[in-house]
Order: sequence, then C-alpha cells, then structure tokens
Amino acid sequence: MVPIRTESEIDLIRHSSLLVAKTHGEISNWIEPGVSLRKLDSIAEDFIRSAGGVPAFKGYHGFPNTLCISLNDVVVHGIPSDYELRDGDVVSVDCGVKMNDYFGDSAYTYVVGQVSESALQLLKKTLECLDEGILAAVDGNRVGDIGFAVQQCAEKAGYGVVRELVGHGVGKNLHEKPEVPNYGKRGSGIVLKEGMVLAIEPMINQGTARIKQHRDGWTISTADKKLSAHYEHTVVVRKGKAEILSSFDFINKNKRI
Repeated sequence: MVPIRTESEIDLIRHSSLLVAKTHGEISNWIEPGVSLRKLDSIAEDFIRSAGGVPAFKGYHGFPNTLCISLNDVVVHGIPSDYELRDGDVVSVDCGVKMNDYFGDSAYTYVVGQVSESALQLLKKTLECLDEGILAAVDGNRVGDIGFAVQQCAEKAGYGVVRELVGHGVGKNLHEKPEVPNYGKRGSGIVLKEGMVLAIEPMINQGTARIKQHRDGWTISTADKKLSAHYEHTVVVRKGKAEILSSFDFINKNKRI
C-alpha cells in the first residue's frame, strides 16, 4: 500500500524538504574550481546538523557521506572524494534530510565555470523532464503517466533515459512505495491519489541509456562515458496540479542554469 499522508505529515515533509533546499543553497556558494568534493560534503553535513536535521544518506545501507556527488559521466551515488572541481565540470548533488521523523530529498546538477553548449543543453532538457514529470503527478493519473512524460521529453531530444534507477515515495522512510520510473506507458501502474508524496528524479544521459556500477558498490556511471544529469524534487500529489515541497529557489542565482 502506498501511504496517503495527512496535511500535518505533509507539513513535516515540507520542512525537511526545505532544509534540503537550503542545504543546496549553502553548497551552491562553494561550487567553484579548486573546491574539493569532500569540502562540499563537510559543509552540507555541518549545515544540516546546525539546523536540527540529520543527513539522510550518511550510513544508509553503509553509504559513507552526507551527499551523493556525481561528476560528469557519473549518473548517481558518487562518493565525495578529494577531487577538486575544475572549470567545465558538470556535478550532480543529491541531498537527503531527516527531521522530526520525516524525510526530504532533492537533487540538482550544477555547472562549474564555463561548460560546453552540449552540456548546458543536456542539463536544461533534464530540468524540463523533471517539470514534465511533475505536471503528470496529479490525482487520478497513474505512475506510468509520470514516466511517459519524462521519457518522451528526453528521447525526443535524443537522450538516453536510465532504466535501472527510479524515483520513489518519501515519508517516514527515505525510500517508500511506489517506485517512480522515468519511462513508461500512459495509463499504466498504480493510480495516483491526493496525499501521496513522491520523489521524481529524471536521470538523463547524453548518449546511451546503459549504465555501469563501479567496484565501490555505489558509483553508477554511463556506459559510454558521456555526460549525465540528474534533477529531483519531492512533491505531493494534488488534484489538478502537484505541489512541490522542495525548492531550487535558494540556489545561488549565478549557479542555476
């Protein structure tokens, strides 16, 4: 069964999601050439804990860090390292928070300095895919309608849609039912009902949709080593129009695409 959240529960998820959003805002100020991925992770952890939250990813199934930081051809689950950002890098940052027993989850893909036009186009299209998926997350639709919207948006532009990794429900657990794939058929899957809280997160590749897992057991990259982008919002299903609980508004305006 997919949980239907009360308005008081949704409010708690909103608070956690906004702390995630503010964490993105904090680290966005540091995304510059010469800054290490480990430094970004430390800033995020300190910020979350100082606000009364707990990093949701740290220790989750053994994941060692607060942020998943995925660089260039890495799709998701990148482990922060001593690598220092370079001009032209594309870096996806996924952040989760637990606060007052409820979770929030959101991801944003940043550019470092000047990036190629082809990289910018991938990021813009992936963000558009997120918007299209959210538009489909309304009462009476089905999960397949979200996936269909994302898939059509990406594939019409010639990009690959990752199949093996999906969005998910969010609530008292970081990952809950239902799974929310970024591909699918209209009218398929479970019926969406008002009060369901979902993390919608397109993972779109510049080339092939195929991926590979690294020996660390976490890092997932594109099979052809081309770029990947990842955006994610936590949303609640509503009648007519989904409500976005997370936000990109706190991100430094100079770091938004």
